[in-house]
Amino acid sequence: MIHHVLGLFTHPDQEWQQIRSEGEESIGHMYLTHTLILAAIPAVSAYIGTTQVGWQIGDRAPVMLTSDSAVWMALMSYVAMLAGVGVMGGFIHWMARTYDATPSLARCVAFATYTATPLFLGGLAALYPHLWVGMMVGLAAVCYTVYLLYVGLPVFMGVHPDEGFMFSSSVLAVGLVVLVAIMAFTVVLWGVGLGPEYTN
Repeated sequence: MIHHVLGLFTHPDQEWQQIRSEGEESIGHMYLTHTLILAAIPAVSAYIGTTQVGWQIGDRAPVMLTSDSAVWMALMSYVAMLAGVGVMGGFIHWMARTYDATPSLARCVAFATYTATPLFLGGLAALYPHLWVGMMVGLAAVCYTVYLLYVGLPVFMGVHPDEGFMFSSSVLAVGLVVLVAIMAFTVVLWGVGLGPEYTN
């Protein structure tokens, strides 16, 4: 896993070719060796940042979450990320037929996981929950994720670059819908009393 993560940042074109040429692995194996580990990075970072560092508003003391509240929120975000990767993999698998590509569902989930790698690693910014740090790192992670999507999808799926552009745009649109749905679900949970609890 680590060599693919590094390769996607240093030479993404070649790395996508290498990932495509490797033997297929099951969805369970992909989750156990890649997705579960990568998705844990932002969840664990957020727990540490919100309970040990906190964020400061003006000259006041740092605001932090209670341990129980932070655990609950970290677990919920972890589950949401895992589900999001699965949904995106399923959509890519379904959409591939439109472009005469025949990847397995497992390969589509693998593609979704590797494409989301910058977002997972960007979660390290949550160790220091400062607004501007989070915005800058988040923006960079989103931009590089979009870049990996547009560069990697035609290679990984073996489709023409023009079709790959349309395919990638469709995947990006669905990704935005999934993100909005997760945010809406979060608001609903907060509305029923499952929101964060602060230490002060």
